[in-house]
Amino acid sequence: MSEQADIFTIPVAPEDYRSGFVGIIGRPNVGKSTIMNFLVGQKIAITSPVAQTTRNRLRGILTTPEAQIIFVDTPGIHKPHHQLGQVLVKNAQSSINAVDVVLFVVDCAVELGGGDRYIAELLNQTETPVILGLNKADQQSAPQFDDRYRELAEARGWTIAKFSALQGEGMEALQSSIVENLKPGPYYYPPDLVTDQPERFIMGELIREQILLLTREEVPHSVAIEIEKVVEEAKLTRIFAAINVERPSQKAILLGKGGGMIKAIGTAAREQIQKLIEGQVYLELFVKVLPKWRQSRVRLAEFGYRVEED
Repeated sequence: MSEQADIFTIPVAPEDYRSGFVGIIGRPNVGKSTIMNFLVGQKIAITSPVAQTTRNRLRGILTTPEAQIIFVDTPGIHKPHHQLGQVLVKNAQSSINAVDVVLFVVDCAVELGGGDRYIAELLNQTETPVILGLNKADQQSAPQFDDRYRELAEARGWTIAKFSALQGEGMEALQSSIVENLKPGPYYYPPDLVTDQPERFIMGELIREQILLLTREEVPHSVAIEIEKVVEEAKLTRIFAAINVERPSQKAILLGKGGGMIKAIGTAAREQIQKLIEGQVYLELFVKVLPKWRQSRVRLAEFGYRVEED
């Protein structure tokens, strides 16, 4: 057996062990990535006040003595406005029938709306168990909003869990509810693994997160990150990354006056990447203009945005 195989040896699970894939779906910006990061216990999905942050179906892995839960964090389901949006929504929709449990997340701080009802209609077509997750309980000022959500769940026989992923309230009960809905199964991944995504992908996402946080609506979703080179030295990891945008004006915003913005993005991203790899990082960022890359199937494929097959 090769050294590579030894590293990824997966143990045999006990007879009563539970496991399975849990699809986290919902409208944009309801806290799906925050939920996965909290339960996994490590930051593997980026979060941002900007809607539609998640692009790839990112898997986070939580292994406990009772169960192994593989969370599939999906892009928010919304009306697409470009080729990239269409790919993202198709991937989110396809995950519904490809998982063992669906965690349908809503923002209980606001009233039940058309977007949530649209997702509920999609879920009517699946036999997969559904948990309706009422997130942002800490921000709720009108508890009567829960009534509509409970009616929605009860009419469909769904389980309900109310919690705050940001504060951690109710998250233990949510995890227990998920485990209860899983069937007996094996370890799908080594117990110490927290994601199936390569390290370079996470690095790129951490850079993109800082762009979303620091530029907000100025350069919202016209950004794709390419990790062009990673050089590992004895005491330092050198990372060279390209930030791709669609217009020269967006490049100017990212560079900022006197290079101030790109420096701020690099500093913040470097701090996050150092936590990821547990070591010192040198990060160099470049900005490139690729007109209409979100409309190009070729460009989307180059950046890893493909309609996923299950």
